Amino acid sequence: MGAGLPALSDRAAAAGEPVHFQYFHETWPTITDNLSTVADRGYDAVWIQAPQKSDLTWSDQSGRNDPPLGYQPVDYTVFDSEFGTEAELQALIDEAHTQGLEVFVDCVMNHMATGYDYDFPRFSYNDFHHDVGSIDDWSDDHQVEHGELLGLPDLAQYESSTSEYVRGELMNYMEKIASMGADGYRYDAVKHVEEKYWSDYANPKADDLGMSRIGEVYSGSIDYVQGYVDTGMDAFDYPLYYTLGDVFSGGDMSQLQGAGLIGQDPFHAHPFVQNHDADAPSQYHLAHAFVLTSEGVPMIYNLYPNAILDDSDINNMVWVKTNLAGGETYWRHADSDLGVYERYNNLLVGINNGGSNRTQSVYTSWTNTTLHDYSGTSGDVTTDGSGWVDITVPSEGWVFYAPN
Repeated sequence: MGAGLPALSDRAAAAGEPVHFQYFHETWPTITDNLSTVADRGYDAVWIQAPQKSDLTWSDQSGRNDPPLGYQPVDYTVFDSEFGTEAELQALIDEAHTQGLEVFVDCVMNHMATGYDYDFPRFSYNDFHHDVGSIDDWSDDHQVEHGELLGLPDLAQYESSTSEYVRGELMNYMEKIASMGADGYRYDAVKHVEEKYWSDYANPKADDLGMSRIGEVYSGSIDYVQGYVDTGMDAFDYPLYYTLGDVFSGGDMSQLQGAGLIGQDPFHAHPFVQNHDADAPSQYHLAHAFVLTSEGVPMIYNLYPNAILDDSDINNMVWVKTNLAGGETYWRHADSDLGVYERYNNLLVGINNGGSNRTQSVYTSWTNTTLHDYSGTSGDVTTDGSGWVDITVPSEGWVFYAPN
């Protein structure tokens, strides 16, 4: 055991961590019919698109996600949408719970739809910010929070004579989602709403309703994202996402050490490889091998949900995450092509994004212990009396070692 390390009880944790599935681009009945498959693959929760009445229809799309549906709200009180009826949404949530899955519902509280001249069933002109218009300076917090993102009318949660009314309508929206039995929210466009709205209203309301929440804070700055986490929410790990893009396009594996929100606050971090707004790097499976063995709660997505549910490599990684991963992360080796890290006393991971097989001697927390590669690509290895072991990681491949 290495000198200066904390006691084992402070480093080790029970094996097995949750994985969430972003289930987009399908109707509520289609998703409902496939929830048993999601559960069978080992996922713990699904994130679905925003359910309120919104502008844009399937016929407005060029492809499955251009533009994504549900992000141009018209009426927060009506949950009949392109995805299905409110009754069908209720059936989805009920079936998810039957399958042992939690449901996170997209919650769009920054803006309304374009083309309505600020005239909506529940909002009118004075309920919106009009002091900025388009966002021209993305470093200016006032512009980012009051400007019209992609030309979408920006709701005035603050600094309007009707802001108290606006906040009340948004709280009712949150209540309606919770009343259907959902387990959490995915907050859309978090940085485009004043930070105090999250700390003073949305997060306390979620607490009152017993709802979890994950915020979309679209930024590569760890400290910037952490600021919103500190208001009382989890966050998608965009800082890590940008690092993944560099590393898993043939980049330097050593950049992963301590990267992202998972390196600073893993208990509130949700790493991901891609989502409906962000493309995956070219070394798609290598990126998933990292995200699905690191700390944090990963969100797994594909434009075609059935494609990833039928991907045997991803399914194996989900199994490893939900059965073997746990404990603090200790990097055992890192160079430009090879990264090896241990989830303390539970799992030893090797990822090689280079073009040649790599054999590396690394220190571990196990002594005289046989380790099995649960990826199925390499044979068993045995640590020596000091905890050292030689592992071989195939080119552009990965290994997942744990006690047999």
